[in-house]
Amino acid sequence: MHEFAMAQGIFNTVMDTAVANDANEVTEIVIEIGRLAMLNPEQLKFMLGVMCEGEELTKNAEMIINTIDVEIKCHNCGFEGIGNIDDSDHYAPMILCPECESHRVQVLNGKDITVRSISIEKDDDEN
Repeated sequence: MHEFAMAQGIFNTVMDTAVANDANEVTEIVIEIGRLAMLNPEQLKFMLGVMCEGEELTKNAEMIINTIDVEIKCHNCGFEGIGNIDDSDHYAPMILCPECESHRVQVLNGKDITVRSISIEKDDDEN
């Protein structure tokens, strides 16, 4: 249920942001999930969708989930860029350099989960 806890955290962030900015409606939520974040994007989207449907502010929000590739620096050949992932073991994926196939790499990006943006609508009538 890792996805449920993450969906709840994202939902709380969206709601806090909407309320803090006097939103009438949240129209779009953009989330980035690194390939090494160990989350199933479809499960996260489903759970977050259920949470959003239950709130007036978020019930019509479009959810966009982007997957972020794993960026590496190889300690063997110096390659920097997108690494190859052998994720045959879901709990311990191996990251390999695409140039020399070494596993001696430093992961630079691709582990994080980020709420990239929250789009809202609000009344312009501020008296």
